[in-house]
Amino acid sequence: MPMLLAIETATNVCSVAFCNDEGSTYEQRVEERGTHSETLFRFIEQLKQDHGFIVRELEAVLLSQGPGSYTGLRIGASAVKGLLFDTEVPLYGINTLASFAMQAFSNNDDLQTIHSIIDARRVHVYHQQFDVKDGILSTNDEVEVIPIEGFEGMVRKGDAIIGTGLPRINDQVTNKTTTFGADAITAKSLIKLYQAGAEPFIEQASPASYEPKYYTSNQVR
Repeated sequence: MPMLLAIETATNVCSVAFCNDEGSTYEQRVEERGTHSETLFRFIEQLKQDHGFIVRELEAVLLSQGPGSYTGLRIGASAVKGLLFDTEVPLYGINTLASFAMQAFSNNDDLQTIHSIIDARRVHVYHQQFDVKDGILSTNDEVEVIPIEGFEGMVRKGDAIIGTGLPRINDQVTNKTTTFGADAITAKSLIKLYQAGAEPFIEQASPASYEPKYYTSNQVR
């Protein structure tokens, strides 16, 4: 199995996951606002120390590319620029909301429609809808910034919702769905998505010129 390192900093969750050459995955994770710059490099170094690998041995580094917190995404981007400097290890940016959906599906393989959301503050969420058919995750939707009320009108009984925006959703909506909160957000899902070969959600990027995918209030639907 190829060795992989995955970094998730798009929300208040800071998670780093390592997959070794036997296919086992290990994680360092914390959910706390404003601590990513302190914890991210410590997590990377801890995993390197615990599992005895060096960056040059990795097949790839996977990075959650957005949408999400501007500060968190910048911290992740800066980290990989330094981490991969003067190496030939490829970097892949992975759709943050797709990785959420992958985690929900991994937790419940009966799901068919998954809504991934991130709190965009004010009265909005970042949203993308995903479908699962024959074990394959797909979408016909673009990432959008939409009013919470508008999102609630889209959700149908039996759908799933995952993400940091969950506490802001009306109970009448969440009670008819399968839900996964911030505790389900993990860099492990980036590895799962990469290993599944979900190419529509994965983009190779140059570490030196990499930029996260930001979404702003100008993109409100």
